[in-house]
Formats: sequence, structure tokens, C-alpha cells
Amino acid sequence: MVKGAVKVVLFSVALVVVAATVAHAQEGAGGLDPSVKKFIALASGFGIAIAACGGAIGQSKAITAGLEGIARNPGASGMITTPLIIGLALIESLVIYAFVIAFLLQLKL
Repeated sequence: MVKGAVKVVLFSVALVVVAATVAHAQEGAGGLDPSVKKFIALASGFGIAIAACGGAIGQSKAITAGLEGIARNPGASGMITTPLIIGLALIESLVIYAFVIAFLLQLKL
């Protein structure tokens, strides 16, 4: 059982090393095609817009559910508030990830 886990770990490490060398490969001297730059700009703009819209919808539904729970049982507000704030932070982190990806795409221009 342990030997199989060691093989999986070694394979995972080898896969990460191979992927890292490909990721750090040097681009061609010509850079990106102007039509590709146009699509990168559109993709990053649409990506952050969709992420912000989805995050806003998710946060509004979470807050609505939390407030309805508190309204039905005011004594449980302490037990509802902490998971609600953690959930909101996780939803917001997904929007931040989309922003980082859009920013990295813009750096390719």
C-alpha cells in the first residue's frame, strides 16, 4: 500500500517538473500576433465581468439565506454569522482569482 502511494507521489512530482519546464519555455522572438492580442483583451474583459456578476449573484443569495435564517431564529444569529462570513470570503476569493487571471492575460499583451 505504501509503495503505491510513493509511486503516485513520485509521478506527481515528475509531472510538475515537466509542466514547469514547458511553462517557462521562451516564446518566439516575434511575440504574439495582433489578432491574438485582440482576443486576449476580449477574454480578460469578459472573464472579469462574468466573474464579478457571478460573485455578486452568489453573495446576494448567501446573504439572503443567512438573513432569512436569522429572521426565523434570532437566537441562532451567532451560529449563522460566522459561516456566512466565511462563505462570502470564499465567493469573493473566486472573483479575485478571476481578476488575477485576467491581469496575467493582460501582461501577455
